[in-house]
Amino acid sequence: MAMVKIAEVTLVPPGTGTVVQAGDREIALFNLQGTFYALDNRCTHVGGPLGQGTVEGTTVTCPWHGSQFNITTGEVLRGPARRPVAAYPVHVEGNQVMADLP
Repeated sequence: MAMVKIAEVTLVPPGTGTVVQAGDREIALFNLQGTFYALDNRCTHVGGPLGQGTVEGTTVTCPWHGSQFNITTGEVLRGPARRPVAAYPVHVEGNQVMADLP
């Protein structure tokens, strides 16, 4: 895997998520009280955009069918999704959010 700049810190206010592009990959990027997390943006149910979902604590709810995922691990918390979503290691360098992507 390789560390790639995916955003600037100011792009994602605390308690929110957004969708960022990293090459040909869409990443759902979340800021939970200053700690950033990156998930594959496609819900494992039918591909809904997780970065556009509702964030409550460490949970994101897919805007299409309501599947819920743990933002910190990608684990399914509530279906209809049955498989976890890929989670990627993230760290901040200055004002840049870096993710370790395959």
